[in-house]
Amino acid sequence: MKPNVRFLLSDPAHFVALGFGSGLWPKGPGTAGTLTGWLLFPLVRAPLTDGLFAGLLVACILFGILACERTGRALGVADHGSIVWDEIVAIWLVLWLTPEGLGWQLTAFVLFRFFDIVKPQPIRWVDDRTRGGFGVMLDDLIAAGYTLLALALLVRFLG
Repeated sequence: MKPNVRFLLSDPAHFVALGFGSGLWPKGPGTAGTLTGWLLFPLVRAPLTDGLFAGLLVACILFGILACERTGRALGVADHGSIVWDEIVAIWLVLWLTPEGLGWQLTAFVLFRFFDIVKPQPIRWVDDRTRGGFGVMLDDLIAAGYTLLALALLVRFLG
């Protein structure tokens, strides 16, 4: 099934799982979802302390497991390409821990997309063996971890 605006608006879980509509983008919905997350990040992050933002991330991950599970079942594919909530939450985590500046944010965006698309081990193993909303969220969180590691190395060696 190919989701459309009617599907998007038929259930709050679908609206969230499809990244408020960014997952309907015809070419590269994962990149569109990541870009949506990047654009929303300042609005979501600015009013919150670190502790509240961490709590929000945990809540978004837990809700994402449920929303992605429900949407995947409705679409008949557990990790349908239009499900991009996982990219949005993962890029929020990455951007929260990324050094200040547009250059670092762009680097974080590119690295995250690379790891999410290429899926080096253990991301590929997790993607192949975990199902449902948990699997959808987990592989992107691991890609976020790889991104943060690569950023830390870049900061260390580039200053």
